[in-house]
Amino acid sequence: MLDFLQQQIPLAQWIDAGVDWLTQHLSGLFSFLQTVGQAVMDFMTNTLSAVPPLLLMVLLAITAYFVFHRKWWIPIIVFLGLLLIYNQEMWQDLLNTVTLVIISSLVAIVIGVPLGILMSKSEVAKSIIQPILDVMQTMPGFVYLIPAVAFFGVGMVPGVFASVIFSLPPTVRMTNLGIRQISTELVEASDSFGGTPWQKLFKLDLPLAKGSIFAGINQTIMLALSMVVIASMIGAPGLGVGVLAAVQRSDVGNGFVYGVGIVILAIIMDRFTQAMNRPSSQQGQRLSKKKRMAINGAVAIGVIFFAVYGVYQASSGSNRGTITLGYAQQDDQVVSTNVMAQVLEEQGYNVNMTSLDIPVVWQAVANGQVDANTGAWLPITHQAQYEEFKDDLDDLGPHIDKEAKLGLVVPSYMDDVDSIEDLDDQANQKITGIEPGAGIVSATDETLEAYPNLSDWEQTISSTGAMNAQLERAISSEDEIVVTGWSPYWIFQRYDLKYLDDPKGTMGEAESIDTIARLGLEEDMPEAYQILDNFEWEASDMESIMLDIEDGADPEDAASDWIDENRDKVDSWVE
Repeated sequence: MLDFLQQQIPLAQWIDAGVDWLTQHLSGLFSFLQTVGQAVMDFMTNTLSAVPPLLLMVLLAITAYFVFHRKWWIPIIVFLGLLLIYNQEMWQDLLNTVTLVIISSLVAIVIGVPLGILMSKSEVAKSIIQPILDVMQTMPGFVYLIPAVAFFGVGMVPGVFASVIFSLPPTVRMTNLGIRQISTELVEASDSFGGTPWQKLFKLDLPLAKGSIFAGINQTIMLALSMVVIASMIGAPGLGVGVLAAVQRSDVGNGFVYGVGIVILAIIMDRFTQAMNRPSSQQGQRLSKKKRMAINGAVAIGVIFFAVYGVYQASSGSNRGTITLGYAQQDDQVVSTNVMAQVLEEQGYNVNMTSLDIPVVWQAVANGQVDANTGAWLPITHQAQYEEFKDDLDDLGPHIDKEAKLGLVVPSYMDDVDSIEDLDDQANQKITGIEPGAGIVSATDETLEAYPNLSDWEQTISSTGAMNAQLERAISSEDEIVVTGWSPYWIFQRYDLKYLDDPKGTMGEAESIDTIARLGLEEDMPEAYQILDNFEWEASDMESIMLDIEDGADPEDAASDWIDENRDKVDSWVE
């Protein structure tokens, strides 16, 4: 018994083996679903994008006017909210988010309502489904990203997969609850008149349980919307990307703006869903059949027109192909990716920039779902990722050669500390770190083990933005702080900082930042491959753009300004 308690059950290994088995044996199915799902969502996004923004705002406001019994205040709020999103240049992000939420919600409803009906009719089914729903509802949403990436790679499809799992339970539970709460007298009356099971379902159960079912659907839509931020970590485009970027950089202003955008969308979708759940007596006078047919026909013609126009616009653009650049929300990758995207666009390529978490970037390049990444810190920081995927990707070499550096950093006013060996009880014996997936976090852990004077120290894992905020707060009050630092990075131009000497070399020597590409890119797009291969600049170039961004410039504008000021260097990349 004691041996059993002391021996760890290999639960993680069992789950990994199960996921690997599914990935290997159902890869064809997952590829099919990825292809079909992406096509459907591209079609929907292109259709929405084809509608002029102001026209779509007016149409939604008019729809709200009639849906909400000709009350003016709701359509005004809808119009002004959407106008604010458009003013803040978040319109395309909004459309991507709407696509993600609608598709996720529809899939969850199609699955959830039948499951809820099954639970209401069978105690055995209820006893099986109930604990599964408990797990789905209490499991952290981040966990669903892992199998989503394994099955479908990156993009909107895995985002939908994770959103469906996360948002499904309310629809199932409320459908089951609504049907079970129907009066037994009504059920017995239906049976006494010879009602068949299907007649009872469609003429008694569903109509009387409509309120509960729509309440569950409403919650499903809200939960799907809440997943947009999490799904952005695996390449799902939308408002979540802006929120994630703001969190990583501790950018309160932009984070709040993107948060307001999500709130506006949530309010609109919530109110429209609630309107669908009004009792029939509150629906107002019905339109005549002829008027309904005319309105439905006009809507159908409009949808077909904009759908065809959207597909035409998406396919008729004159470019040399589409290339996808994956990047993590870290300053060096944001800068280099924006610069390279604009250079490739100048050469006639259509460039998609996909924001991903660091380990997912490497996996996406190795799987061929992302064409290239310009943020591989080698040979130390991303050593683990490189060893795992080196046979499945193409290392194009450094664009910043041996100018990158990792280390422990302190403010210069901590003059009693110049080396890691000098650390004793400063900063409450804590090192402020960044994201757990970063290589510098592993290097810091090794440093804590290698230096005896750090035996009582610990690394506090947070995020790059949180670390920056802590550093600024400490410097403003001249408090002691030790952070994980790297170059190139803008903090060395903003603050008076110093690296601590590392006698044992656990934080590594000078590194390079390489460009990595998927296998086959050289054959598929030789000119783009050559530009990526020629890409080379200095750390000072990157830091100057970083500082502009930190001072409030948009990353795209800061990259454009640098390109204009360094045209000779850029021209050498495209020769």
